[in-house]
Amino acid sequence: MSVRPALHIGIGIARAFEEVRAFLSDPANFPAWAEGLGHGFTPLGGREWRVETPLGPMRVRFTPPNPYGVLDHTLIPAEGAPMYNPMRVVANGEGSEVVFTLFRREGMDDAGFAADAEWVRRDLARLKALMEAG
Repeated sequence: MSVRPALHIGIGIARAFEEVRAFLSDPANFPAWAEGLGHGFTPLGGREWRVETPLGPMRVRFTPPNPYGVLDHTLIPAEGAPMYNPMRVVANGEGSEVVFTLFRREGMDDAGFAADAEWVRRDLARLKALMEAG
């Protein structure tokens, strides 16, 4: 059994846990901030959507809404292994902390992993700006 390298990337948001959790629990809100995930979100039914990712079109399956702040999603390519993306929101004082776990994909070099991490940081910064603005 091998353990892939992982990076936990988080950001504090000056909005209550419940507000951030509710916003992130709705996949329809992802296009407003998650540029790294892709564009052209199309609902397929249930918790599955079709999205145009930087790696091509994929299905994405979102975790059902829950009171715990579990916001995982899995990218499912037409060919190849699904890509699991754990994400959590937790209370942090009167605000929230959003944490995304980035796993290094098989065959990915250091530069690719660093670029993915930077994309996640930019997306979380957009999320923070969006949530704190309104």
